[in-house]
Formats: sequence, structure tokens, C-alpha cells
Amino acid sequence: MKNYFFTSESVTEGHPDKLCDYISDSILDSCLEQDENSRVAVETFASKNKITIAGQITTKAKINIEEIARQTIKEIGYTNEQTDIDYRTCQIDVNLTTQSPDIAMGVDIGGAGDQGIMFGYSCNETPNYMPFAIDMAHKLAKKLTEVRKNKVIPYLCPDGKTQVTVEYEENKPKRIETILISNQHLEEVSLEQMKKDITEKVIYTVVPKEYIDENTKIYVNPTGRFVIGGPLGDTGLTGRKIIVDTYGGYSKHGGGAFSGKDASKVDRSAAYMLRHIAKNLVANGYADKCEIQVAYAIGVEKPLSICVDTFGTSKMSEEKLVELINEKFDLSPKGMIDYLGLKKPIYKQTTNYGHLGKESLPWEKIIKW
Repeated sequence: MKNYFFTSESVTEGHPDKLCDYISDSILDSCLEQDENSRVAVETFASKNKITIAGQITTKAKINIEEIARQTIKEIGYTNEQTDIDYRTCQIDVNLTTQSPDIAMGVDIGGAGDQGIMFGYSCNETPNYMPFAIDMAHKLAKKLTEVRKNKVIPYLCPDGKTQVTVEYEENKPKRIETILISNQHLEEVSLEQMKKDITEKVIYTVVPKEYIDENTKIYVNPTGRFVIGGPLGDTGLTGRKIIVDTYGGYSKHGGGAFSGKDASKVDRSAAYMLRHIAKNLVANGYADKCEIQVAYAIGVEKPLSICVDTFGTSKMSEEKLVELINEKFDLSPKGMIDYLGLKKPIYKQTTNYGHLGKESLPWEKIIKW
């Protein structure tokens, strides 16, 4: 279709799934700060005033898992177990083991830490080469957190979601059809006040005015009330926001989550590397949009396959683009880790508002090609 509507969503850092992602990535960064060769696969589960942390860690680092979790919850802003969760009183359960020697045997010699498929994508719809709908949804979610923490809208609480529907004409974003924002709040505020404040201090400061017209629909807390939130309103789990983390549904997803995993897990490192390659193919004029898939086998160094799809926008054959990728990039786990510097403790900054499209991250760098 050339003319259509497309919708993407994002969530704030206080969303229960993102709370769990942030705890997992905070543990990963703490390990890497002391031991760059740490092997980490940590998942977090959040429920009523309780955090459960489980998985595998093999590291020389000495860290306090419980303290990391409490400080992370505090940083997000959760202090009330009656409406969400309290970093001071919540129960922390830790159940960690070391990496299976059966997996380590293949990873130690440079092989992939798991089998699976991964995707990377880029398009020229936005300055950061991300699809327009997810880019807008992330910016709105980030602004919700900013106005909450800076007390611009002081009655907002940490849990929130955004959703943006974009109308495309001739395959290009024309206007925004719908903006939906649901955000946790203190009980005393009226819905009318919330709608006014969020429309004026969030939506109109983030969304370019040329994309909003008299027919754009704006919804704020459509149920009328969102006082109970966080893990009290809904359980949270690491890795449950994989579409939010990537392209908002605009591109395929291999199914593997990112947070809590060190870079020997190709779910994470290959997805970042493919984003880098796809972005540079578009930025260097080879195509208007590009999606790349690779497949790995556990313990095997090189990918089993590479597939490039430019949706008819490429200036050369896709077979030739695969050849160029193979000539220029080492897609082994070690090659990707070394190229992108993935042993550094950089992962907390990836957790919220998208792992992709943030210009400060190494896989977003544009190179001459």
C-alpha cells in the first residue's frame, strides 16, 4: 500500500516491563564496570511490592544485586506501595547461577551464544533514520518522564504509555491521525486538567506542528482514571517490550529481547550491528529503506545466512549489497563486539525510549561507505 495508517507505541521508564528491563541492564553495567568479560543473562520480574531477579552471571565483579535493584527503583521514582511499589520496603528475591558450561564451551571459542534470527532496519523518514511513528512515540514518552521529574506536571507518576497513528501518502508520513497518552497520576487531579497539561506541555512541545491538523484526535487517559500503576497495576517482566525497543512494528523482529544480556548474546549484538549497517546503507544513498536479516547457530562463529530487502528502493541489486556487507563487516560475535565496543558499560542508556535511533550510541554512527 502507498496510502495507509500505521501505529506505534512507546512506554515510560516507569512502565512495569521497563522497570524490569532497567534493573536487568543496571546489573549488566555494574558487572561490566569491573569485568568487561562478564557473561550476563539476567531477567527481572516485578509484582506487588516484590522484585524477583533470576538468571545466569559469570563474572569477577563484586556487586550487590539487591542494592542495585533498590537504587534503580528509586531513580525511576517509585516510593508508594499503595499505588505502585516502594524501593525502601519492597521484597527483593535473587536466584542467580553461573552460565551453563555447555553454552560457555561454544562462546569461549568465539561462537554465538545462542541460535536465532535477528533483524536491523533503517529508513529516511526522520533525521535519525527511524520510522516516524515510533520516533514520535518515544519522544512523547520521554517528555512525559521529563515533565514529571522536573515538576512541570507535578501530579504525574512513573507509569505511562504513548501511541501515535501516522497517515502515509505515497509511502511518506503526511500527518498524525491520533495521539494516545495514558499516564499514572495522583488521585486528586482532574481528567480535564491532565488533558490540558499533557496537550500543552507534552504533545505541542514535541510533535512538529505541521503534522497536527484539525482532524488529529488526542486521547489522554481514555478510561478516565489511572491511579494504580507500576507492578501493583500490572506485573512487569524483562524482555516484554521488544517492539517498543526496536522499530515499533514497522520492521520484522527476530523475537529475542535485549536487556540483561551481555554482547556475546547475538540477540543483542547482532541486532545493534544490523541497525548500524542498515542505517549506513540508507545514509550513504544506497537505498531509501533497508531491512537486513541474519541467522546464527549456537557456538558457530559466522552467520548462517544474510538477507537484504530494500523494498524496491535500492540503487543496486540486493545480492550486491550482501557482497558489500560481507566485504566490509565481520559479523562474528567477536567482530561485532570489537567494532561497536560492546564490552563497555553502556547498556542503561539503551533501556528506555528505544535501543535504536539515539545518536550517542556506537551503532548509530554514520561512516563513509
